[in-house]
Amino acid sequence: MGTDNRHIVVIAFQYSVVVKGIERKLADSGYRVTLLKEDFDRLEAHLKSPELFILYLPADIVTDRSKLKLLSNMSEKINSSGGCMILIGDAKFHDELIAELPILHGEKWLNRPVDVSALPMTIEETLQGSVKNAALKKILIVDDDPSYARMVSEWIKGTYQTFIVTAGMQAITFLLKHEVDLILLDYEMPVVDGPQVLQMLRQEEATSHIPVIFLIGVGTREGVQRVMELKPEGYVLKSTTRAELLLYLQEKLS
Repeated sequence: MGTDNRHIVVIAFQYSVVVKGIERKLADSGYRVTLLKEDFDRLEAHLKSPELFILYLPADIVTDRSKLKLLSNMSEKINSSGGCMILIGDAKFHDELIAELPILHGEKWLNRPVDVSALPMTIEETLQGSVKNAALKKILIVDDDPSYARMVSEWIKGTYQTFIVTAGMQAITFLLKHEVDLILLDYEMPVVDGPQVLQMLRQEEATSHIPVIFLIGVGTREGVQRVMELKPEGYVLKSTTRAELLLYLQEKLS
């Protein structure tokens, strides 16, 4: 597909000469470009047509709670539409931002200052990777520890397409909008724990069929028995190695 058939939305939290340069470079490269700056309500109108969204983040994205919430809402909508993202921001805030918004884990990240001349190649690589990911089986990781969830995602990405949420109700909301092939579910979480999430999933026709594997911290005989009484697809100890986890998932999803 030629670049002239690709529609890209550039979302600028702060408009600058760099954003203007990005817009010009993409247009000169043959892309159809829509720029959103402050008029973020227009995002809804563009969710169906673009294949990719470029989000130029402000320097205070991790400290300004209103902007962080706006980014979270945008990311949810873009994910739900099947679009993919390229995030442009300050390197020093990357890890903190992903900890705040695990849904962004795995999205392409470019450090500022961005090399505008290399952007078209990055776009094509991102879109090709998105096509490959779409053919992979999908796993939702649900864990209130973002660091552990990201580690598991890193272990299995490339073999599976992964998504991360860090709370039980986030998992329910996500699963009512997205189809997955398997759920890795933390057994012990605050507010809404793993067993409660499993019960709610089984009560919904759209989610009752999804295999659930519990993630548990301690593998005592009594603890395992308590977990298996809920009749999940199985369980995985959090001390499990990458190789063991991949083998276990292969058995469950074969």
